[in-house]
Amino acid sequence: MKVLWVEDHPKACEMLLAAGASATRQRLPVDLVMAGSLMEAERKLRLERFDLVMLDLRLPDSMDEDTTVTRVASMGDYRIGVVSASEKRQSMVDFLCKVGRNCSPKAIAKEDLALNEFSRYPDKFYNFLLDVMGENDPEGAAA
Repeated sequence: MKVLWVEDHPKACEMLLAAGASATRQRLPVDLVMAGSLMEAERKLRLERFDLVMLDLRLPDSMDEDTTVTRVASMGDYRIGVVSASEKRQSMVDFLCKVGRNCSPKAIAKEDLALNEFSRYPDKFYNFLLDVMGENDPEGAAA
């Protein structure tokens, strides 16, 4: 699973990269790529194929959450997971689902992420990504 995680906070990026490295050492099929801005995310989306894009809605080079979502959602066919401290996160997810984008139906509050545990427990990180992809969903597995 190739994942683009769009996150502008350096400490969170550091923790996510450690989680990705731990998952790789455990031979879990995760290829994590980080982007620190909307412009960098767009550049990576033009050049590489991703299965999942984890998106922070508040980025330094974006005017607002609507702009962030519109620009990223229009760039390809991949699953989108919204991880943000923005109070608009669930309404943005609802919008993406309503217009038919492949989006995880539940927004994730950034403060609820167990970032410090992801590098110590790579299987927890991998299962989190599978949950966002909808692959750990018992109803989805039966279909």
